[in-house]
Amino acid sequence: MKTNIVVGLDIGTTKIAVIVAQKNDYGKIEILGYGNAPSAGILRGSVMNIDKTVESIKAAVEEAEMRSHIKIKEVYVGIAGQHIRSFQRRSEMIRKSDEEITLAEVKDFISLMEKITVEPGEKIIHVIPQEFIVDGVHGIKDPVGMSGRLLAANFHIITGQTSAITNIMRSVEKAGLIVKDLTLEPLASASAVLDDKDYLAGVALVDIGGGTTDIAIYHDDVLRHTAVIALGGNIITEDIQGGCVIIEPQAKKLKEKFGSALASENKEDAIISIPGLRGRPPKEISLKNLSGIIQARMEDILDNVLYEIKASGYEKKLIAGIVLTGGGALLRHVQQLTEFVTHMDTRIGYPNEHLASSNTNNEIANPIYATGVGLVMWGLDKEMPIETHTIEEPPIEKGDEKPIVKQKKSKSKNGLNDMWGRMTDILGDFMKEIDDK
Repeated sequence: MKTNIVVGLDIGTTKIAVIVAQKNDYGKIEILGYGNAPSAGILRGSVMNIDKTVESIKAAVEEAEMRSHIKIKEVYVGIAGQHIRSFQRRSEMIRKSDEEITLAEVKDFISLMEKITVEPGEKIIHVIPQEFIVDGVHGIKDPVGMSGRLLAANFHIITGQTSAITNIMRSVEKAGLIVKDLTLEPLASASAVLDDKDYLAGVALVDIGGGTTDIAIYHDDVLRHTAVIALGGNIITEDIQGGCVIIEPQAKKLKEKFGSALASENKEDAIISIPGLRGRPPKEISLKNLSGIIQARMEDILDNVLYEIKASGYEKKLIAGIVLTGGGALLRHVQQLTEFVTHMDTRIGYPNEHLASSNTNNEIANPIYATGVGLVMWGLDKEMPIETHTIEEPPIEKGDEKPIVKQKKSKSKNGLNDMWGRMTDILGDFMKEIDDK
């Protein structure tokens, strides 16, 4: 039986993407339709102009509705931006007895962390347990059923500016939609491009977007560190525009069609000619110089990424290395440059592993849609029951064979089905605040 249809809304600096999907009988994501529109009113992940953002959202939604033939009303929304902050916090509670710890107790414990005081003007988005400690015993992932008087835990807490979150909520609502949940975008992207082995071995997910570069570091199946770097693909375009003395659309096309993150990969005599403005002669640009501009800025971004990896304390523990996704991951030779700068194994993350066979060759199986696919996965996991039946999808050429059915407990890495829950439900508070205003 197919699951409910869910919609992911990725509000990015350069584009608004809407993805409509459901899980098929084989447990894979089936894309029913999608839409995208140039983003207006967004700067580094934050809404600067609500009216322009609303128009962009409406345009993307209309395209997705046309392709999916489904009326979109509710959406799972991604949030990012330079206003995002994260920190670690340890807390403990003394139990009344040493009887077995219950699920209700764990949920109550986490709910207390959702109410802690944060910096003025900030709201908690996620509260993620990293490990539990029972009577001094560390490294416990699931304390339910254990006995002890002292229950403690280390938490990873992610916050965002109240005004930034409210502006996103208002923009979506003014577009005629209902926000079902807010999710930090790098966590959504991770769901789309990482697998169980990555989470366990240790991996740094690096999502290079237009306005920001988002990082999520996992080790031993637990989120250990998150960060947002206020540099992305747009700053590279600006550098090309200034360095080559051309207009922004030309700089963007040059980057996408001829750009490379390694200047050494271009020949000295490789020249591209672009039309001049208003009858002026064409401008000739050396591809080696173009790549030199791109490489300099990409090295700047990667230096910041490496700093965050070192700050997490897991630099030497990330066996799976770095996974690049987002639009910036499409830049030629970015994988090689990343390995050179960080000295870590690197691969490009495509959101195709979780897609149904019919969707694996379409436009969605592209790093620029990693966040959108991840948001859909978060929504589907949240609406699915904890116990599910997973059916192995047979190869297309063996369609006559009977599928093999396995009983499997749902284990979502985004944590929406974890017994203690990883996501703070802030929507009720925000909806009330918005109504009050």
